[in-house]
Amino acid sequence: MAAYGYARVSSKDQNVRRQLDALQAFPLSKRNIYIDHWTGATFDRPRYRALMRRLRAGDVLVVTSIDRLGRSYAEILDQWRYLTRTRRAAIVVLDMPLLDTRVTPSNLTGAFVADIVLQLLSYVAQIERENIRHRQAEGIAAARARGEHLGRPRIRRPPNWEEVRERIRRQELSRYQAARELGIARNTLLKWLREDGVQPPEQAARGRGSGTREALAREAPAREVARAAPTPAVAQTPVAARAAPKPAQTQTQTHEQAPNHPDECSKNRNERPNTRNKPGR
Repeated sequence: MAAYGYARVSSKDQNVRRQLDALQAFPLSKRNIYIDHWTGATFDRPRYRALMRRLRAGDVLVVTSIDRLGRSYAEILDQWRYLTRTRRAAIVVLDMPLLDTRVTPSNLTGAFVADIVLQLLSYVAQIERENIRHRQAEGIAAARARGEHLGRPRIRRPPNWEEVRERIRRQELSRYQAARELGIARNTLLKWLREDGVQPPEQAARGRGSGTREALAREAPAREVARAAPTPAVAQTPVAARAAPKPAQTQTQTHEQAPNHPDECSKNRNERPNTRNKPGR
């Protein structure tokens, strides 16, 4: 039987030292303590998954408080039943002695009391989490009602902003050139232009293009009429005339004009020099 500790904080800037001291005083060795810097709304955490791969039947899982295990009411109950019944591991919650399944592992009454206390504490943890969100939303609404700025601090406009804005209004600068000249992001430039009621250059160009689209729309009926007009007939040669065969032309070839006359061919053969038996070949 091995004992493992689990500690959790929601973010890396929170201190986990108090939980580590309590787990080591249980006692637990440092190599058996798993730490997550993760939200408690889900059990899909890297170190918790690694702990589940190592946990065996009969082992003990130790946490300092039930909200370190998780903050979701339904998921805490499901995980508790999974660990104690399916994985057959014991759970010890240090700040709540009633949530210790090692005390009477074979006592049904002890397990029953532990389940009741667990459901109550898990419900309280869920309600506290929802109250934190509700109080946060109320604080944000009150700050907005007082006119306070929330989020990142506003970027101060440079001294040459009015000059650049007028050049943008006269369409002498694009938003890329203006943002580069002011040393700000293009989204910040667009935000400032909207606040001052100035249309960005690209949007102004699209606005001029709408007039061209309207002109094309007005010319569309004329184009449709021209497309529907009948095409003038082109004079064509009758098919019968094109298909009629041409008369055969008789050509009279004389004896001298015949290229392959027998006498002429024999004369040419007799006059051709005989190089077949020439010496040296």
